[in-house]
Amino acid sequence: MDVSIESLSLRIAQRLRERRLALGWSRRTLAERSAVAQETLRAFERTGQIALPRLVRLAVALGVDQELERLFATPPMPQSLDDLQPTAPRRQRGR
Repeated sequence: MDVSIESLSLRIAQRLRERRLALGWSRRTLAERSAVAQETLRAFERTGQIALPRLVRLAVALGVDQELERLFATPPMPQSLDDLQPTAPRRQRGR
């Protein structure tokens, strides 16, 4: 799957904007709570371009920093061979 960096950046910016609006916050409110300039926030929502430290500040202010932290998390190591076996879906009888 070919991912456009620009379109991915814009989708992330759109989700941030949607989260801000769902909280009922203006850009000014989020800028004050995150210590990110209002102009920087406006530009990010429009272009999808922002420096990582500013994105982290915005995520913390919006309460989504855990999702950002899990972005490149290492999956847990298997403890046994059973952990490596895919689990088959349980079959159910039809009614």
